[in-house]
Amino acid sequence: MSSKTVVFFPEGAFGPTNNCVGIGEVLKARGHRVVFVVEESFAGTLEARGFEERLMRLGPKPEVEEVPGQFWKDFIRDTAPVFRRPTIEQLEDFIAPTWQALIDGARYVEPRLREIFDELQPDVIVEDNVVSFAALPACGRPWVRIMSCNPAEMKDPLVPPTFSGYSSEDRIGWDDFRAEYDRTHRPMWQEFDEFIQAQGAPPLADLEFIHESTYLNLYVYPAEADYERQRPLGGTWHRLDSCVRDPGDPYEVPAELGTEGALIYLSLGSLGSADVDLMKRLVEVLGEMPHRFIVSKGPQHDLYDLAPNMVGAEFLPQPAILPVVDAVITHGGNNTVTECFHYGKPMIGLPLFWDQYDNAQRLDDAHFGARLPTHAFEPEQMELAIDRVLHDAVLRQHMQVISQRLQADPGTVRAADLIERVVA
Repeated sequence: MSSKTVVFFPEGAFGPTNNCVGIGEVLKARGHRVVFVVEESFAGTLEARGFEERLMRLGPKPEVEEVPGQFWKDFIRDTAPVFRRPTIEQLEDFIAPTWQALIDGARYVEPRLREIFDELQPDVIVEDNVVSFAALPACGRPWVRIMSCNPAEMKDPLVPPTFSGYSSEDRIGWDDFRAEYDRTHRPMWQEFDEFIQAQGAPPLADLEFIHESTYLNLYVYPAEADYERQRPLGGTWHRLDSCVRDPGDPYEVPAELGTEGALIYLSLGSLGSADVDLMKRLVEVLGEMPHRFIVSKGPQHDLYDLAPNMVGAEFLPQPAILPVVDAVITHGGNNTVTECFHYGKPMIGLPLFWDQYDNAQRLDDAHFGARLPTHAFEPEQMELAIDRVLHDAVLRQHMQVISQRLQADPGTVRAADLIERVVA
């Protein structure tokens, strides 16, 4: 295929951005021009990986310089107390305000996106967002949606309500949750749908904040953990069982950790780790265990210290670390979950917000790990969960079989193939 211009437009967070980087690297290696549209706070991040950048903002420029993703770090910090409530109570005080913040950003950036697309004249635009940007379906160019959240986002009568964290094996509470979602979100959705249509884009589906692409829709989740559905997804939908970027250089386990005990990776994501009190409690509990820990300390890394059986830093090369550890304690972010499947690592889920509850519960339901109460777990519960994921031979064998299948059929290559078919 002759060289095409492929524009990636990921959400302003590390997870979706890294997801797109993996696919972009494959397309770039095939000779295509790959351009990333990113927030100004990410300036230089993608250029350092060999891509072109076009910068935009989702709100007015602040008086002080931002670090990448700072808006969402601040937002999560300010709303963290809500995470201790049941998920149905989070709908009004966290989920709805989060949607509103995303909508405000989509409104603000609309003129800049049209300007960028007019300049670049892309052959295809690939987005990984959770809210619609009218410029994409209105621009008249092929565009692809990547859905890198738990697949409960694609509604179905057999799938638990999105953001609920409810079990697929017990439908108690499903109707109440959906009714509360409708109550707390419908006026905001109606207003956003009016804005979207005024910009020349098609109407949004009922209570959906993002369009499906008429060209290609990709979602990232291994088949073994996916949900059973009453209604099959449409023909434009394709599953990527994993989508992992090149890990780069192998990770060398620091010598100070020694060799005694299992090696466990702890990461609550770049946003979840901003909860300093939670990180301190995890350090306290895990510091008493006969295992070794690699800790992704996150943006508040300088506000707490690690135990002697731990090493860590603000940022860590996660795809390089996962192959060398025995298990993972995770917030349940979709990228981390699918990367763990890619490398065959069982997980303990400590969900905090958004689809993390759905991922953690799915791990538990499908017997790929354990879900614990994030802020109320007892040390004994953590100890038992770690013992299970380390010593359950059936689980570990199953994860290795899945890993071999996923690594033999990389999602990044499959996504690149499908994107090329859109512009062929």
